[in-house]
Amino acid sequence: MEDGNKQYMSSTEELPQYVRRRNVPDVPDDVDYIMEHLNDPNFDLTNPSSKPPSTKIDAPESLKGDKKSTYAHSDVDAESSDRYSAPSRAGSRDSTAIEFDDESPYPEVRAAVSNIDDPLMPVNTFRMWFLGIFLTIALAGVNQGFEYRAPSVFITGIIGQLISLPMGKFLEWALPSTQFKTFNYVWSLNPGPFNIKEHVCITVMINVAYIGAYATDTFGFSLGGMLRQFVVWPASMIWPSALVNSALFNTLHKNYGKRDRGHMTRERFFFIACACSFVWYWIPGYLFTALSVFNWVCWIAPTNTTVNTLFGANTGLGMSIITFDWAQISFVGSPLVTPWWSEMNTIASVIICFWFINVLSTGYLPISAYVSFDNTGMPYNISAVVSDGRFDPELYAAYSPIFMTAALCMAYFVSFAGFGAIFTHTFLWFGRDIVRRFRSSLKDERDVHSRLMQSYPEVPAWWYITVGVLSTVFIFVAIEIFPTLLPIWAAALALFLAIVAAIPLAMLQAITNQHVALQVVEEMIVGYALPGKPVANIIFKAIAYTGTAQGVAFAGDLKLGHYMKIPPRMMFTVQMVSCVITCFVITAVQSWMLGNIAGICTPDAPDNFVCPSTNVFATASITWGGIGPARLFSAGGMYNPLLYGFLFGALAPIPFYYLARRYPLSYWRYINIPVFCGGVGAIPAASAYNYAAWALTGFIFNFVVRRRHFRWWMRYNYILSAALDAGVALCLIVMFFAVQYAHGGVQVSWWGNEVWQNTNDAMGVPRLISETGTFGPTSWS
Repeated sequence: MEDGNKQYMSSTEELPQYVRRRNVPDVPDDVDYIMEHLNDPNFDLTNPSSKPPSTKIDAPESLKGDKKSTYAHSDVDAESSDRYSAPSRAGSRDSTAIEFDDESPYPEVRAAVSNIDDPLMPVNTFRMWFLGIFLTIALAGVNQGFEYRAPSVFITGIIGQLISLPMGKFLEWALPSTQFKTFNYVWSLNPGPFNIKEHVCITVMINVAYIGAYATDTFGFSLGGMLRQFVVWPASMIWPSALVNSALFNTLHKNYGKRDRGHMTRERFFFIACACSFVWYWIPGYLFTALSVFNWVCWIAPTNTTVNTLFGANTGLGMSIITFDWAQISFVGSPLVTPWWSEMNTIASVIICFWFINVLSTGYLPISAYVSFDNTGMPYNISAVVSDGRFDPELYAAYSPIFMTAALCMAYFVSFAGFGAIFTHTFLWFGRDIVRRFRSSLKDERDVHSRLMQSYPEVPAWWYITVGVLSTVFIFVAIEIFPTLLPIWAAALALFLAIVAAIPLAMLQAITNQHVALQVVEEMIVGYALPGKPVANIIFKAIAYTGTAQGVAFAGDLKLGHYMKIPPRMMFTVQMVSCVITCFVITAVQSWMLGNIAGICTPDAPDNFVCPSTNVFATASITWGGIGPARLFSAGGMYNPLLYGFLFGALAPIPFYYLARRYPLSYWRYINIPVFCGGVGAIPAASAYNYAAWALTGFIFNFVVRRRHFRWWMRYNYILSAALDAGVALCLIVMFFAVQYAHGGVQVSWWGNEVWQNTNDAMGVPRLISETGTFGPTSWS
């Protein structure tokens, strides 16, 4: 009994000055630990004893930041999971020491991220800058050029991550190791083996080139830096997408030239899985495309409207579910990365909103299509209502009102709901934490990765603020010099919306790997504020939506640098340099193509440079900035009821929050309304078919395999995701240049490539056909 009493300390005992007094002597410390993670669905509350072992560090030494030997025992491997069967936490309590975790409490992080660091590893090297700048220019130029072509081909960040490793190893072999001295700084073209930190910095620069960077997005860069204390430093912000990159980095470097015993190395597993993915994709992607669009029920009854509406994969509800094409499965993101509870929220939204509700809607149109229609059932001809680049009300009255498919209506509804839900959910679950973190610093974080990062000087906030201020000035100058028709106050409003949305959206992305797209709401706001100005609508959306999206993307890369122990000031430099270079490269490529390709962005463009994404962007600007939300959503408008989505989104998180607080170990804590609404943000152009296959695959790997074969999941899950993505991406590039682009394209015509196209689903035949040739109101304005 006496020993048991020593586990806790009376609040009346004297404490050293450097240790904060505890006020809960009669409650186990685990209660505080559990309550910290109550709002974290990724944390297993049912097994709190599985917290990683704590290291008791005498306070003076810990405050001095001496961390060089505390973590030397750890590595990134599945066997490390044995270390997390922690002994009794009570036995490790000692109020004269400060407890720190030797490992992350999240299995996903432990499976992918190393908890050791070598601060002396060279990062700021010639070969890092040479490869980083070269690949940034190359990838930004190639991706921007092919973005205008249909189908578009992109060299993704993971491809850059793979090709930069052999290039770095080649420079390690080829460059001389001679040392030079410049301004008392000793450096070398080849400071030693090409290391993992150089590789990470190169990949971060490639990621900036892949996501694209424009002049307005330097504001997003500054915004990403200001998000550090909210979504980068906290351990609970796991960023599943960064874990995939981290797992691949450790796989490629840790086992380089080594052999593991007892199981296949991650490096070998990756290359075998990547090769299999590359070879297999030729079948559903080119030779037997019916395996990709596996709407097999529609093959049996190709002209049955009901069957095609329910089971169609193109314009139907996608109840076929199964596909053999990883590109279809991962169209909305890798299901192996997203937590299973997030996937279940998303598929619940698909089932409720798109399977049950939509069956009763808009019978004269395809039930699921990403374009709007006129009153004859044909795609809406935007050029018919535009004169000299401006919306013409007389042409609109003579042509047709705009009609949206059932899927598009529900997509707008959940988009409106997501806008309200993200703020209510964030206020309820993270409100106090956000306020606290406004005053926090990296030293306040106690997980192992944050403590290791304290070895490096942090980037002062004023660096990012300065970039943000300069970007704002350039934005204001640009909209005044060029004929954008966007007033300064509207640009300031766009910047304000970008800032307000950044924290909740970044938190949602970091925890759930889901993104709530707010561009529809932003288009609506400027559509009401500046009616009849499509160009102003485009610029407003580019500032507000792209600013937030880029800020979240830059914060995600900062988390990757945090995991890989890249010095923060080095991360600032490589991101900034890559951002500036990409701005100029994209602008130069755009100018050259627009000036040298005759008929570009028109249906008659050579080599199919029809600019699909640009046309979608322009169509949206005409819809919202020209026709305007007042005609569509105001009182008496055809789609006015969709505005109730704002009310639903604002109120829906409240009951589930209180249920989760009342029953913290129940499934109520997994219900996330922002994910429910925002997870389906890719519809359209994605369909319920993509989401059904995605959720099924995610459930198998992140629920069944994770629970029954945890060691395998720890070792290979994220590696498998990266390998499948890489194999498909490489195959798409080879396929495009070898058989689709060369000699006008080589087509394989047979039943397996045609059966799915000869269905009502593929042809978009609606459930009802108007006898008069038109439908809807007889007059409009």
